Amino acid sequence: MAVEFKDDNFQNLVIESDKPVLVDFWAEWCGPCRMVGPIVEELATEYNGKAVIGKLNVDENANVSVEYGIRSIPTLLIFKNGKIADKIVGAVPKAVLKEKLEAVLQA
Repeated sequence: MAVEFKDDNFQNLVIESDKPVLVDFWAEWCGPCRMVGPIVEELATEYNGKAVIGKLNVDENANVSVEYGIRSIPTLLIFKNGKIADKIVGAVPKAVLKEKLEAVLQA
């Protein structure tokens, strides 16, 4: 199951993580976000133990969204060692997300 990231746990769960982290920035009203959501859930199961995968609702967590300049959603950021390793904007197929995640895992 995907982790629920929030303003108050982002530092601990994402920045300080010893594993790569995929963060899906989304909102309830966003159609493309609803397309990506189930893919993020699948990846959370598939990469359990290898990466931390979760979602951050931009409407409920404005601080992190502003800090990372999220202007379009869905935006997916992949963090490694507390820094952004890759960025995906818009709804993309699962294969694209897996490819980007694998590249960060192997880097």
